[in-house]
Amino acid sequence: LRAREREFADLKRFFPPQIIDQVMERGGAAELASKRKLVTVLFADLRGFTSFSDRVEPEEVIATLGEYHAAMGARIAEYGGTLERFAGDGFMVFFNDPVDQPDHVARAARMALAMRDDIEGLRVNWTRKGYHIHVGFGIHTGYATCGFIGYEGRRDYAVIGNVTNLAARLSDAAGLGEILISARSYGDLGEEFRAESIGELDLKGFQQPQP
Repeated sequence: LRAREREFADLKRFFPPQIIDQVMERGGAAELASKRKLVTVLFADLRGFTSFSDRVEPEEVIATLGEYHAAMGARIAEYGGTLERFAGDGFMVFFNDPVDQPDHVARAARMALAMRDDIEGLRVNWTRKGYHIHVGFGIHTGYATCGFIGYEGRRDYAVIGNVTNLAARLSDAAGLGEILISARSYGDLGEEFRAESIGELDLKGFQQPQP
């Protein structure tokens, strides 16, 4: 039982409770072998964070990040996403692994919209304090290798592949409060979502413009 508790605590770093329950039912982390999987990846990054962190005290930076991470973490759990990492003012979440989620693209889109609303709520207080911070999102769907990386005692559950690169570049290119979604992901969304084309983007690391 103690071993199972330790394993549950380890998985809790990456997966929301409902995902952990399914993983444990299938045999736990030992069953999470590396595999190729179709996933939808979401990147988010705060805009204006560098200038903000340069002019306020470190304690206030940490407190502001704490608000941001708490709100985003609650949405990740709500929509059943897998958190690869929080990296300061940015984070990466993916869907459809380690458990199958047939609506993985829609989950990512709904989560981004909910997170954007949460940020707007947080910005009321941030703006009152003189903090000019916003967020940009990028979403892409594609195949990746999914599994644990690292070493004993310090492992991360990650996705490796070009799908993560494009999602990250879309996040970088997004404007304030903007959600950029690739053509591949948009093609898999239902009619409940409305989007508009911004043409093709020349993104770092990609030879062809990305619609």
